[in-house]
Amino acid sequence: MMSRGRRKLMGTIDCERVLEAIREAERRTSGEIRVSVARFFWGNVRRVAERAFVRMKISGTRDRNGILFFIVPARRRFAVLGDSGIHAKVGQEFWDAVAGHLSESFRKGEFTEGLVRAIAAAGEKLAEYFPYDAAADVNELPDEIDFGRL
Repeated sequence: MMSRGRRKLMGTIDCERVLEAIREAERRTSGEIRVSVARFFWGNVRRVAERAFVRMKISGTRDRNGILFFIVPARRRFAVLGDSGIHAKVGQEFWDAVAGHLSESFRKGEFTEGLVRAIAAAGEKLAEYFPYDAAADVNELPDEIDFGRL
């Protein structure tokens, strides 16, 4: 049985569209994209996102090319974290641009739209630097949306 809080979070974000965006992005890259949606909490969003990054084992990818979108809809806050392999390729400017687009969408309450666009942008960069190779690619991390503990 799903908790009331989780149902409310799922109502904020169209999970199917987000999952399809992840799958579509990962069809073109060996990189991994994860999304974690947190319930309301007070405190530093980035620090909690960093804990989620570790808990979800995003650094466990072979090429260190995992990306986490950590979303707190009730606060209209988020953090986008890229592992060292992808960060070395795209630099801080890319993450700032993604954050800018997400901020704009979140201010409007367009959580799904913003997230889908951000996942597509991340997928494009991952595909540029870590292209899909059918002979070697393995889905190293699950695609489902995480509603894990803080």
